[in-house]
Amino acid sequence: MATTGPPRIDLCLVAHLAWGALSGGTTGHVGGVERQTSLMARWLASRGQRDGDVVDGVRVVKLCAREAGLPLLRFLHPRWTSLNRALARANAGIYYHNCSEYVTGQVALWARRHGRRFVFSTAHDEDTDPRLRHLSLRERVLYRYGLRHADRIIAQTRTQQSRLKEHFGRESVVIPMPCPGPGPEETLARPARPGAGRVLWIGRVCEQKRPHLLLELARACPDVGFDLVGPADTSPYTRAVLEAVRSTPNVRVRGAVPRPKVPALYLAASCLVCTSRDEGFPNTFLEAWSHGLPVVSTFDPDGLIAERGLGGAAADVAELAAGIRHLLLSPEEWRGASERARRHYLDNHTIEGAMSRFEAVFLELGASGR
Repeated sequence: MATTGPPRIDLCLVAHLAWGALSGGTTGHVGGVERQTSLMARWLASRGQRDGDVVDGVRVVKLCAREAGLPLLRFLHPRWTSLNRALARANAGIYYHNCSEYVTGQVALWARRHGRRFVFSTAHDEDTDPRLRHLSLRERVLYRYGLRHADRIIAQTRTQQSRLKEHFGRESVVIPMPCPGPGPEETLARPARPGAGRVLWIGRVCEQKRPHLLLELARACPDVGFDLVGPADTSPYTRAVLEAVRSTPNVRVRGAVPRPKVPALYLAASCLVCTSRDEGFPNTFLEAWSHGLPVVSTFDPDGLIAERGLGGAAADVAELAAGIRHLLLSPEEWRGASERARRHYLDNHTIEGAMSRFEAVFLELGASGR
């Protein structure tokens, strides 16, 4: 895709799993990375797009099927060879990749060999952990290569920025993540007032998100109703959590909810609860804040929730319960947190405001030639 106006920049976003989010499909993995990448693609495409096959203005270059090829050999062929062909077909001046994986190094290597620029963006705090425990040895080698040879690096938070410098010796620029939501000119539909709505948990139902803590929280707050929303994986952990829900009467499992119906979930809630230990910058926080919904969480990016009064930061289930009760039992506290959350979203995370900062990085890199 190409931005309009001088200078003109050809940009390729590399995202192996983004087809579901981009096409509006209901199958496949659709997480925060895929949501952000498809959002960026649409916004940048609206600024100017080359002719070609498009989805909502985004030219799509497909790779091989995920399971194509022979075990052990498919890493090289057809996966890597297919990626190289796709990168060449895109024929962009700048290539962008989000999230630590072996693809980071593959794209950086191709860009370096062909005299193109490469931009990497973090998607999770684990991307800046020097142990890189979520990656295999081969993946760590390629990711480190990509990080070392990126022409620009974008971080989600100051914490990630500091860790990139300390552990990888790389400078980065912090750009708040964008999120679609009611704009400042729109009449805001307010979320449920304290006591009038339920507490919302939304995300992938998997061990990383620690939904078992939601069950502990529900048992600690038997007079509060909770909604567990999101697609579930097939792991023994997740099956055990969903089985335990049957004996927890104040938790309602909603499953995966179509994207157009998600705003209604925030409007029906009194607050959003997060039980994760590690994240990047959750899209659910941004979606909640865009509607003025406070967040009570065990993960607090850059300490924003505590520092700016956007809900409540907690270390364990007991503190989660205390934070929720504090909001639900005090309309004045809830209203203040709601107003601050909405203002934080408008000041930092609107699509136009955040995306224009990404665009500035791409334009500056294209103009500098390095």
